[in-house]
Amino acid sequence: MLDTRLTNAHILTMDPDHPVARDLGIWQGRIVGLDEAVTTLPAREVVDLQGATVLPGFIDSHVHLSWAGLKASTPTVAPCTRVEDVLAVVAEAVARKPHGAWVDIAGYDQRALGRHLTAAELDKVSDGRKVFMVHDSGHACVVNTAVLDLLPAEAADGQGFLAESAMTAARRLRLPYSQEELADAIERAGRQCLSEGITAAAEAGIGGGLLGHSPVELGAYQLLRDQGRLPLRVQLMAASDTIKPVAAHTADGIPRSLDLGLRTGFGDDWLSIGALKVYTDGGMMARTAALTSPYHGMEHTGEFQDVPERIAETILAGHLAGWQLAVHAIGDRAVDLALDSLEHAQRTRPRPGARHRVEHAGLVRPDQLARFAALGVSAVVQPNFLWSFGDDYADVMGPDRAHWMYRGRGFLDHGVTLVGSSDRPVTDGSPLRAIQFMVERASSSGRPIGPDEGIGVDAALRAYTVDGAWACHWEDSAGSLTAGKRADLVVLADDPHRVETSRIGDIGVLKTFVNGTETWSSAA
Repeated sequence: MLDTRLTNAHILTMDPDHPVARDLGIWQGRIVGLDEAVTTLPAREVVDLQGATVLPGFIDSHVHLSWAGLKASTPTVAPCTRVEDVLAVVAEAVARKPHGAWVDIAGYDQRALGRHLTAAELDKVSDGRKVFMVHDSGHACVVNTAVLDLLPAEAADGQGFLAESAMTAARRLRLPYSQEELADAIERAGRQCLSEGITAAAEAGIGGGLLGHSPVELGAYQLLRDQGRLPLRVQLMAASDTIKPVAAHTADGIPRSLDLGLRTGFGDDWLSIGALKVYTDGGMMARTAALTSPYHGMEHTGEFQDVPERIAETILAGHLAGWQLAVHAIGDRAVDLALDSLEHAQRTRPRPGARHRVEHAGLVRPDQLARFAALGVSAVVQPNFLWSFGDDYADVMGPDRAHWMYRGRGFLDHGVTLVGSSDRPVTDGSPLRAIQFMVERASSSGRPIGPDEGIGVDAALRAYTVDGAWACHWEDSAGSLTAGKRADLVVLADDPHRVETSRIGDIGVLKTFVNGTETWSSAA
């Protein structure tokens, strides 16, 4: 007997052998079959979907669940556009903290103010607290003098704006979040994902780096798993600075490792270890993405996170130790470094099945596309960046480079696996909104951003299902609605193929199923 049969549905399976179905059977969290294979089988529950569209659950291949959940409960200065309004929010948050405490503020974006806030301005409302205001990009922060005084001179600029490694140095001054705090934040963000039809996600860097919230961050996810509170399936990327030199046998080929030699693949269907996250550069929003030519109208070209040779050594060490690598590279100069390093690693020890990834691939020159393909490297892009920030990004890249940003068609035409993701909470995490952008290539203001990079609806859906599963080594159990795979699926109010492109992002999510169980409903 089936546990559940979904019937009277418009099921888009993403499986070319059975692309469309009307009925789907579920038993013990797995898909038993489709249509005539299940229509006559008895079921404990029959759900009539009244013609609604069903798709495989969306896979967000690059998120920050801890950060998203914490940000949602942190005082924010968005959408303040005046310095005095920002300071008023800070003053109110400061008043709720004891003397000497750290005060976290979210939502900072200098573009809204026209300039960066300064430590001196924050000092006026700090009243003996340490203020840490995170930039929305996650690549920078503004702090007051109480924090600057604790930093070595080379890490602090005296003005209060700290980017990349300087921000990491400031973050390390404080006690990490507790596992209970992190678990609550992860659960909160995970439930938001469910409401958008996301059933699995790759957490892009825990334990260290720019966005690690605790050296024992993995424990928060295990706590949720043990308590049955993990809302969706999560694959965890370890930050590259969590691997340490080890005295292993030379023949083992593991120069650096996580404790006990853990690497990509450890875990189960709900919680597992994925790629090793390696940063090369910063971000476009903070103007720290590493470019080969200066930002339009400016003189600087961004920055690397470390000396390029050390970044390359880390990539080689991770590759030799058997990791899948997820290399953060936004600017085209950073993409050069990522591709050069991955090529060197593969020449040193060929691993054809490594499935290395470049995270973001924000600005990719035409000559770099063939290199992605030759190396078998996937591009894990965030289409909603250009939906939300496309006008600004196009301005700072200039007309000659704007059409190279967060490509779609260029990757597909070269045979590169294109993977969709959000980088939540940097901007809107909705897969449907991202799919809309991938097809129409227009920002929220309607401005075309590289229209020639637009792709079809099927290809955009693949980026969030089939190809997302492939990038996370889940293709045998997720990505399509095929017999034997997990019963993770989303029920939509309409078919993305049948609505105007401009309406795809507004399609309602009616239900989300994980492991065959309805975990979210718009009617609840």
